[in-house]
Amino acid sequence: MKLLVIDDERAIRNSLKEILMDEGYDVDIAEDGPAGLALTAKSRYDVIFCDIKMPGMEGTEVLDKLVAEGIDSAVVMISGHGDIDTAVECIKKGAFDFIQKPLDLNRILITVKNATDKANLVKDNKILKKKVYGQQMIGESEPIRHIREMIEKVAPTPARVLITGANGTGKELVARSLHQQSTRSAMPYIEVNCAAIPSELIESELFGHKKGSFTSAVKDHKGKFEQADGGTLFLDEIGDMSLAAQAKVLRVLQERKLTPVGGDKDIEVDVRVIAATNKDLKAEIEKGTFREDLYHRLSVILIKVPSLDERKDDIPLLVDYFAGQICAESGKPVRPFEEAAVKLLQEKSWPGNIRELRNVVERLLILGGNPVTAQDVKSYV
Repeated sequence: MKLLVIDDERAIRNSLKEILMDEGYDVDIAEDGPAGLALTAKSRYDVIFCDIKMPGMEGTEVLDKLVAEGIDSAVVMISGHGDIDTAVECIKKGAFDFIQKPLDLNRILITVKNATDKANLVKDNKILKKKVYGQQMIGESEPIRHIREMIEKVAPTPARVLITGANGTGKELVARSLHQQSTRSAMPYIEVNCAAIPSELIESELFGHKKGSFTSAVKDHKGKFEQADGGTLFLDEIGDMSLAAQAKVLRVLQERKLTPVGGDKDIEVDVRVIAATNKDLKAEIEKGTFREDLYHRLSVILIKVPSLDERKDDIPLLVDYFAGQICAESGKPVRPFEEAAVKLLQEKSWPGNIRELRNVVERLLILGGNPVTAQDVKSYV
């Protein structure tokens, strides 16, 4: 665990260093704000102690720069008696805590323990996010480069996005990328598969319900829109949503308000909606199964995800990626694919798209040789 102490008073920074090093921590010290910031640019610190009153650059300025630079260390402000209001303001700006002079040994050690616990939570959260969002769009073909460029432009905006494409093309990866690159990335990302929820339950799932509103409603239930408040709601397979639910979704998009099933009070929500479908929604509008006004609300930006048959140049990269992923999951060394085997996979048609290719790679790794050969592809695909 690495700590940094920034304080212009030599006695305080040296005593803090001695106390913390006696507890087994690795401690650096800096005599002012610029020196402290220079150290944070070179090393990562789990906890940073920073005095509020310093000549040249005050601790509040140091905190502002640390926050602006995205440094996720737990910052503990050191405050004199007259600095308490300032210390509280620092907490609002992102500081973890403050300790008051004269410094108390037990207070310092408790603060460090709490801060390191927080640092561990941040680390665990990053690992979890990596697992959740770790999947990525693999490929360098022109269609994939075009989608990446669109995501970079669209993600930072509040615009709603409608993602179209066949099953298995990776529409959900586009949605996750849009969220991760948006200003809402620290807020919830909630997925709803509209096709997987029975039509009689979709309204309760999306908007929530009040206890007693129907037979099985034994307690209040918060809907997906409310769960995603401040973040992103991904409505997958929205073409399968009932007309009644579509009308309520339209109302939320227009008014930013919803009413739970059985409720009589509106709830305000701030949600960015990203939708996806494998259907031709314009054809569904003609058939009367999808609302035209909802389509126009959702399709501010349209992103069409290409089929695998439209991006066969990416198959070698995808095969390498899936082979590495599958072998890692099973704890086995990565098995290579011969060039001739990959070429045969490129010649095949892929109606199941990326999902089908991954299943085929897994099958070949189980049944094929080492390396996987063209004969293995002929035998098992």
